[in-house]
Amino acid sequence: MSVGNRQGVVEAIRFDLNKFHETWMGLLYPRQRGAGDTVLGKWQPQTTRERVTYTAWAALGALVVAVLYPLALFGVVVRFHARKIDVSVEKLGAVGVILLAVLVWGGLSALVEFRLDYSSQATNAIIAASVVAIVSAGLAVAFRAIGGRITTVVFAYPFGMTAIFLPPVVAALVSDDVAQFSIVYADQIAELVREEVLGPVGLRSYVVDRFDMTEFAYVLIWVGISVPLGWLLGTTVALADFIRPTGE
Repeated sequence: MSVGNRQGVVEAIRFDLNKFHETWMGLLYPRQRGAGDTVLGKWQPQTTRERVTYTAWAALGALVVAVLYPLALFGVVVRFHARKIDVSVEKLGAVGVILLAVLVWGGLSALVEFRLDYSSQATNAIIAASVVAIVSAGLAVAFRAIGGRITTVVFAYPFGMTAIFLPPVVAALVSDDVAQFSIVYADQIAELVREEVLGPVGLRSYVVDRFDMTEFAYVLIWVGISVPLGWLLGTTVALADFIRPTGE
């Protein structure tokens, strides 16, 4: 990287951090973000009490920015790939996406139900996962079309991630070769939750005695992962849109 490019990157990072921190300060104090070059200038504390609270709020903001800025940079990468998916969705159209999901998942469900020899529990799990995947794909497209940052983060991304996460899980229920990856990880995640989350509050034995790791349990575990993961990815993209709006 040349010196000029390196300086450009440093200046861009400095600009982002300053923008983040000024926005944080603006939550409590007036004339913070972008006010340095205005006639009135940036608001400054006058009394000792104001200076103490202002400094404390600024220090807390520095910690918040230190946590959020790496997420925002990661969000830039996520946004790039999300835009590619958006282009594909636009080419197919909302109806095309739903019809494709129905064709793929409906075909799999029909194959398992009428052609393959699986237990009724495994068959029902695959059919249930197919329904969830079809509905999730449709809702992801619908909420993406509605638009709005909150709607996209809270609804579109989680439903989209659910539609993406379910195929390998369902494939694991059908194929032993795939199962050694996703189902083993599901078992490890379930054990981690039992030991680290339920154990300390005394609920481990209660849950273990009443719930078995059936096919439905594997589907529910991965749905439970995909939803918060969708929120996380959606939040990182929202942060990326804040520091680097599309087109910059």
